[in-house]
Amino acid sequence: MRVPSIQVPDVPQRTHPRVPAGFAVEVRTKEGAWVAQARDLSMAGLLLVGFAAETGEVLQLSIALPSDHVRAFRGRVTRVHSEGVAVEFERLDWDDLFALARFLHPRLP
Repeated sequence: MRVPSIQVPDVPQRTHPRVPAGFAVEVRTKEGAWVAQARDLSMAGLLLVGFAAETGEVLQLSIALPSDHVRAFRGRVTRVHSEGVAVEFERLDWDDLFALARFLHPRLP
């Protein structure tokens, strides 16, 4: 008996798992500065809620990670959602990577 094959659509897989964040992020653009809320965070980026921007826009982010000092990141808006924007980090140095890892590791499932 032959079993019919099932076509499964290509679904992008996350390279970096996300964890809930819930902290404030200072966002600076050429138009000004605002405070937004980070809903989740990964080694690659974060989702900012309560903030609007255009896809491709570059943002300067200041994040006070718990148990660490304020970190400055550069990010680019990759997706726009009804609740906010997805931001991918650009040009992270080793200190930034280690700070993100220290925050994320104990919160991963």
